[in-house]
Amino acid sequence: MSDWPVGLSTGCFYQTSIFECLEPIRNSGFGLIEVCSFPAHLDYHNLEAVHAARRRIDELGLEPYSLHAPFADEIDITSMDWQRRGHARDELMRAADAAGHLGVHYLVIHPGPEKGGFPEHERFRRMENAAEVLTEVSRACRERGAALVLENMLPHLFSGRVRDLLWLLGALETTEVGICLDTGHAHLSGDLRTVAHKLSGHLWMMHATDNHGRGDDHLPPGDGRIDWHRLLRQMVRIGFHGAIILEVAGRDDPQATLDGARRGRRFLRDISRRLDVGS
Repeated sequence: MSDWPVGLSTGCFYQTSIFECLEPIRNSGFGLIEVCSFPAHLDYHNLEAVHAARRRIDELGLEPYSLHAPFADEIDITSMDWQRRGHARDELMRAADAAGHLGVHYLVIHPGPEKGGFPEHERFRRMENAAEVLTEVSRACRERGAALVLENMLPHLFSGRVRDLLWLLGALETTEVGICLDTGHAHLSGDLRTVAHKLSGHLWMMHATDNHGRGDDHLPPGDGRIDWHRLLRQMVRIGFHGAIILEVAGRDDPQATLDGARRGRRFLRDISRRLDVGS
C-alpha cells in the first residue's frame, strides 16, 4: 500500500482571484495545494499580493506544496534572441522570488516555449539556451528555500519527450533539479508506459490529469483512458515518495470542479490502497 498525499492545483480557478477559491478548496477536504501564477489569479510580480496569499493560506491551514511558474508564448528560455531569452529568465526569477515568499517546496517550470515548429538545425542550441537559464533559476530557487522541477510538456512541444528531459538534466550545472510527471502529457506522447522507469530517481512530484488520448482534457483521474493501476504500480516499484497534485479543468460551476477533484482523489487513493507490487 502507498498513501501518497493528494493535493489540488488552484489553476482550476485560474480566471478568478486565488482569495476566492482557497476556502472552498479547504472545505472540500484538500490540505495540499499548488499555487497557479496566472496574473488574474495571483500576480507573482506583486509581492504584497503574494504575502497576502501566504497569510490566507496559513490562516486556512493549507500547505503550499508548489508554485507553477508562468508560461506563455513570450516566455521562451530557448529563444535564439538573447533579449527574448533574457525576458523569459527575468519572469522565471520573479516566480522564484514568489516561490520563496509563499514557502513552497517546488517551483514547477515548463522547460520550453508554448509553441513548436522550430527548425531542426536550431534544436541543439535551443536546448543549450534552456539549460543555461534553468541553471540560474535553480540556483535562485535554492537560495529561497525551494527546488526547481521540470514538467514534461505536450508531445509537439519542446521537452515533450522523456529523452529531452534527460538531456536537460544532464546539461544542467547542478543535480538539484527534479521532474514533475504530467500524466496527461505523457499519455499523449506515448511515454506513459515507460516514463516512471526512465525517470526513476528524478521524479519528485506528479501532476495527475486524465484524457482520452486525443487532447489535453485535464479530466479527473479515472474519467479518461489512462491505466492508473499500471502507472501507480510502477511508481511504487521505483520508490516514488512525492505528492500527487490534481490538475483538473475548471467548469462554470466551481462546486462541480471541486466534486470532480474529490472524485479523482478517491479514485487514486482506492487504487493506491489496493496495490500489490507483485501483481
